[in-house]
Amino acid sequence: MKKKRHKLILELIEKYEIGTQEDLLQMLRERGCDVTQATVSRDVKELRLLKTLGANGVYKYSVEKAVDNSYPGMFDALFQSAMTKVDYAGNICVIKCSPGLAGAACATIDAMNVHEVVGTIAGDDTIFMLCRTPDEARGVAEALNRMIGR
Repeated sequence: MKKKRHKLILELIEKYEIGTQEDLLQMLRERGCDVTQATVSRDVKELRLLKTLGANGVYKYSVEKAVDNSYPGMFDALFQSAMTKVDYAGNICVIKCSPGLAGAACATIDAMNVHEVVGTIAGDDTIFMLCRTPDEARGVAEALNRMIGR
């Protein structure tokens, strides 16, 4: 039963932008999987699901990529200390950083495998981030600004 439920969870998060355990719980129940909130919470941990930025600028569950486990913590710490401002024009985000830290911040962004981001280029204190659409660029810029407290 657990293997089937895990498979269903992976299918659901691949197909839908599920942002909360409550939403996931409801979708599982709609598909005949009678589970509790505690079970869903354990499943999220066992499957090592991450919250990543969705196309609508809201965080959603996704499958952890094969990266070092320290990246989520590094991501928060690096961004809060390195990034100073994020803006966008068209489908490009421009991220201003403290001098010398753009390369590290850029490498961290790349390691996060954000679907909306096609690629990044870093200078000394500036990152250019190419997003797939202008709407996704706006969503990424807004989410990053929230992360750094702007």
